Amino acid sequence: MKLITLIEVGNLDGLFVMIIAIILVVVFVISLVVAAITKVIYEWHNKKKFSTGQFWKTVLLSMLIGGLISGLVCGGM
Repeated sequence: MKLITLIEVGNLDGLFVMIIAIILVVVFVISLVVAAITKVIYEWHNKKKFSTGQFWKTVLLSMLIGGLISGLVCGGM
């Protein structure tokens, strides 16, 4: 027998898109928390401020790392 993937079954495109959207939202929220913690640590004893650009770059970097981890977990090694 041939194995059938999720997309080959048919009419499950919405489910596939929802799973990807949920993963993106969860990674985005976790990235916001990581960036907020990074901002607090950066500004704790320094007089320097954590700029908006640095904040969003931290979110983006955290999302990229989260995407790599998610791909490793979902796709396998």
